[in-house]
Amino acid sequence: MTIRNLEYAFAPKSVAVVGASGREGSVGRVVFENIVNGGFEGEIWPVNPKYSQVAGRRCYAGAADLPDIPDLGVIVTPPETVPGIVRELSDKGTRAAVVITAGLTRENGLRQAMLDAARPSLFRIIGPNTVGLMIPPLKLNAGFAHMAAEPGNIALLSQSGAIATSLIDWAADNNVGFSQIVSLGDMADVDVGDCLDMLAGDMHTRAIVMYLETIPNPRKFISAARAAARIKPVIAIKSGRHEQSAKAAATHTGALSGADRVVDAALLRAGILRVKGLTELFDAAETIARFAPLKQARVGIVTNGGGAGVLAIDQLVDCKGELAVLSPATMERLNAALPPTWSHANPVDIIGDAPPERYKAAVGAVAADPATDVVLVMNCPTGLGSPLATASAVAELARDGMIGGKPVLTCWLGERTARSGRQILHQAGIASFETPADAATAVSYLSEWSRAQRALMRTPSSLSEDVASDREAVLSIFRQVAREGRRMLTEPEAKAAISAYGIPVPETVVARSPAEAEAAASRLLKTSEQVVVKLLSKAISHKSDIGGVVLNIADAEAAGEAARAIEARVRRHAPQADIEGYAVQPMVVRKQAQELILGMSRDPIFGPAILFGAGGVAVEVMDDTAIALPPLDDVLAGDLIGQTRIGRLLAGFRDREAADRQAIIAALNGLSQMVVDFPCLVSMDVNPLLADAAGVVALDARVEIEPERVEEPGPNPALAIRPYPSGWEKEFSTGGAHYRIRPIKPADIALYPEFLARISPDDLRLRFLSPRKSFSDQALQRFTQLDYDRNMAFVALDASTGTLAGISRLAYDPDRSVAEYALLVRTDLQGHGLGWELLRRIVDYAKADGIGRIEGIMLSENVKMLSMCREVGFSIAHHPSETGLSIATLDVR
Repeated sequence: MTIRNLEYAFAPKSVAVVGASGREGSVGRVVFENIVNGGFEGEIWPVNPKYSQVAGRRCYAGAADLPDIPDLGVIVTPPETVPGIVRELSDKGTRAAVVITAGLTRENGLRQAMLDAARPSLFRIIGPNTVGLMIPPLKLNAGFAHMAAEPGNIALLSQSGAIATSLIDWAADNNVGFSQIVSLGDMADVDVGDCLDMLAGDMHTRAIVMYLETIPNPRKFISAARAAARIKPVIAIKSGRHEQSAKAAATHTGALSGADRVVDAALLRAGILRVKGLTELFDAAETIARFAPLKQARVGIVTNGGGAGVLAIDQLVDCKGELAVLSPATMERLNAALPPTWSHANPVDIIGDAPPERYKAAVGAVAADPATDVVLVMNCPTGLGSPLATASAVAELARDGMIGGKPVLTCWLGERTARSGRQILHQAGIASFETPADAATAVSYLSEWSRAQRALMRTPSSLSEDVASDREAVLSIFRQVAREGRRMLTEPEAKAAISAYGIPVPETVVARSPAEAEAAASRLLKTSEQVVVKLLSKAISHKSDIGGVVLNIADAEAAGEAARAIEARVRRHAPQADIEGYAVQPMVVRKQAQELILGMSRDPIFGPAILFGAGGVAVEVMDDTAIALPPLDDVLAGDLIGQTRIGRLLAGFRDREAADRQAIIAALNGLSQMVVDFPCLVSMDVNPLLADAAGVVALDARVEIEPERVEEPGPNPALAIRPYPSGWEKEFSTGGAHYRIRPIKPADIALYPEFLARISPDDLRLRFLSPRKSFSDQALQRFTQLDYDRNMAFVALDASTGTLAGISRLAYDPDRSVAEYALLVRTDLQGHGLGWELLRRIVDYAKADGIGRIEGIMLSENVKMLSMCREVGFSIAHHPSETGLSIATLDVR
């Protein structure tokens, strides 16, 4: 259940307060007075059997006695009474309530009793243990916050009531208004994902800010966040960035907190901008809500104080920002407009005596430079220039917060003389900040949000054509391990498994005794200068810790001696461990190779997570790793490499050639695909993975599985992001033509221009319900880069040319109870049955995916589509509110 019946909570026309009280100091009195005094214009009914009147209004003994059905209930009664009250409100016809009461826990059974009472009528509950719900545009303050918030266009979701009330207080002094404020409490029913789904479509909400401590349903959260972030900025603080605070957050919420770097990866993949502090939350919202995402955020700085510019650069570099390199043409333009003593560099220091005209000339020149993406204008108060007049001059240059089509941010330093200047800038729609650090951080919000938006637009395949894999070979290995009751694979088993997914490994010979190790070395030394002997023991996974690896062996006899020495060390340090033999391998010597680590682990919240970074025996000390959520593709794997310091070394330096980046990406994709294919995987380490110009090779690998889950098929249900739905490909022939029908992929965007060019204007009008002449790149990205948890599309490709012939798609509502379908076939290919096949494909997929009903909205004049729908089994009706439209409906459950 997601947004079902939540409209009654987010836009109520009447409210019943159960537990309303006249007793001084009671929560029931504060809540009721907040609603009444806030000016809510709908009906307000107090409910409490102890009173005949509350605050001069008639008080009702129970929900059954109310004169009408309240849209929203607000419950402020002892915990043991809440389940019964929910049932009474539900019987009355109410479908949503805010449960402010605390003390309904899993342990005492009251939480489940409350949910059981709500379930029959899909009654929605915000809370329990919440400060309440505030909808400033409706003048509704349904909670016990100390003050009402001003109306605005920012929505606040908070898992902490204390943080919510603190932000309300802060916002009052900073001219920040809200469209919705939801204190989520214990999230027994309504959670962050539900609220994101509601707010994504809320026309009054321009940006969404969140304070998070835990994420109870990660796939739903990421899916909802991705949907919302495609429409409007979503910014979050996630507490628990350090181990100690994570434990405190877990204690506070009674839920897992998750590893912080995995949280970072999840929020980035969802298109969410993460900030660290409460004040940054609204600075970020105000900044990114003004502008479209940028491909780059190279900053041009204009200032009348060199020191202020230097401080801004320090913060910009700390935030991984980039300073624009001004072109020679811009430098000439500045030379002509500025005194000879200007800085002749970026930041453009125009000297402390700069009048408004000099500011206008410098800002105009910097904004016009092609290498500048963002303009930061700074002003320090001096006796030679007016901050007020300078602000007016900059404001004259701006249109919609931009100068020359580029975002402009400002920093008027000081307070007494700067305050009026900042006010002028705000009135002109220009973001203004009090310190250089704040202004530079705001620039980083633009670049980080743009990065998050780029990550958002990627949906990799769960069976990428770039991954050479042999699932059956790996399954055979896992079955043998499971039969033996083991969780850990031996090194040869682990290497064989990763090799089956395209990760190169050296030849490994298993020797059962020192004598066999000597014989194996004798053979390998015919083609290799040296060999390695490693311990094989199912009881010891970290071989190096007890001297279980011997390197640089140049003759066979020494290999036998190495095996005997390893045996002696095992008997000394781990006498209970079984020695199953020795792995003998060629000694891989690649002097210019970098040692990398690839890994996978399970996060308690977000499920499987993939690690990449600097490897070797000092991996923990180096601490140069990055995390991403699978499934990956070439772009996401490349981004993961780019997040590490060693990623820069891999590009080559001095006399060292660049490593084969594509080979590293292929290894990451192979690891990712293995995670998708096998739910039984618990953890994996490939360390070290040597990488140089010749490619990659894995020298060691560790794999842990859950033996009882080996037979579970993929795709892995624990993935936080649903992968490309492989297995839905189909060959289809009609009218002498042959087609391959499959789910859409991001790369299919390249097929759209030719496809759309071969569709008649009238067919486009019938498909999109109005004339369409062109489609933006962003629109085409939305068509092809889907969140498969709530959207699906099938493409029909000509088997001989690969051109796009037709497409059918489904768009789910957040409840997954209804999906809207659409269909478009190239004009010159219509009439041969391709549209029928595409329609059948989405019907079959909807049934398999548990969708209850398919609906299609079309022009009533679209007789061909209406006829096809009737023959497939759809029922047709006129649209209830739009003349000229029809609705086709098919129940598929």
